Amino acid sequence: MITCYLKYIIDGHKIPEFEDYARRWIPIVNRMGGTHHGYFLPHEGASNIAYALFSFPSLAAYEEYRNRMAEDGECVATLDLEKRNRSIISYERSFMRPVLE
Repeated sequence: MITCYLKYIIDGHKIPEFEDYARRWIPIVNRMGGTHHGYFLPHEGASNIAYALFSFPSLAAYEEYRNRMAEDGECVATLDLEKRNRSIISYERSFMRPVLE
């Protein structure tokens, strides 16, 4: 299993727009074979940092998901919405693996 860790720099004045974007991605990831662990929005501290975590059984499964995104109408619509809203300034993507007993 791999977990994708996303750190977003967001426009602090567009948190509702980012939250809408986030709510759209959770069921998409789950429908496409991943497990979404949620988005985490600013509360105390920095007002322009948000995080997301989701897992796939393998890096190959994640890459398959990324390839299928371009053909999926819901993915395309969500990405297009963010292009119009411009709530995300930048993001970093890292992949991690769990340490299990």
